[in-house]
Amino acid sequence: MKLATIRVDDRTTAVRREGEVLVDLGVPDVGAVLAGAPVADGKEYAVAEVEFAPLVPRPGKVVCVGLNYRNHIQEMGRDLPEYPTLFAKFADTLIGARDDIVRPAETEQFDWEAELTVVIGKEVRRADEAAAIEAIAGFTVLNDITCRDWQFRTREWLQGKNWDSTTPVGPYLVTPDEVGGPRPALDIRCLVDDQVMQKDTTGDLLFDPVELLRYVSTMVRLNPGDLIATGTPGGVGNARKPPVFLRGGETVVTEIEGIGRLENRVVAG
Repeated sequence: MKLATIRVDDRTTAVRREGEVLVDLGVPDVGAVLAGAPVADGKEYAVAEVEFAPLVPRPGKVVCVGLNYRNHIQEMGRDLPEYPTLFAKFADTLIGARDDIVRPAETEQFDWEAELTVVIGKEVRRADEAAAIEAIAGFTVLNDITCRDWQFRTREWLQGKNWDSTTPVGPYLVTPDEVGGPRPALDIRCLVDDQVMQKDTTGDLLFDPVELLRYVSTMVRLNPGDLIATGTPGGVGNARKPPVFLRGGETVVTEIEGIGRLENRVVAG
């Protein structure tokens, strides 16, 4: 099953994809579906004509993982971590699958990070493996666009990761049964103006989605609609020689096999 959140007039609504149409479910967003709001099939919309909102517009938590693909860890000159490297992202950063990415005037090092993202479907705390698997509602696509110069001002990364309207997420939640289960091995790519910058498989994650859900839920309760962004593969602009950054005007495409595609224009803030 594929679910999405779209904009209709001055509101958002959750939809289910059926072929080339989206069926209105009568609730405000995918987060409400996951929280158990009663749904009912309604109006249909053509996929090609809709405007996607962030998959979950106001998640309670967006937990992000750094340094989780071996090749990215190596290109950043770091050792393989013993535990997941975690940081948080705020809901104000999130944008839809085709929205503009707003490049802040304050950065000179605006970078891309394609990521498989776990969508939580039920409340869970201190999950064992079975509970972690059961709590995964599905997967989506996210690009953790980063201000590197702000990220590396200190040893903590939050200030480089939380700029308003910089993080596309969506377009769909895809259930695990459609992508090979709770530990999917899917092609992941990021392109900038049609040039492939990142290309890998999510099967190369150092800490897979089930491990991450177990680890994060040990310290904090996870609720329906929460997101865990699992980290990015090698090929980021900061690690290139010479480095390459987004200046404005580029089109960034982020895609994961079987899940979906983000296509976002970079504009000046």
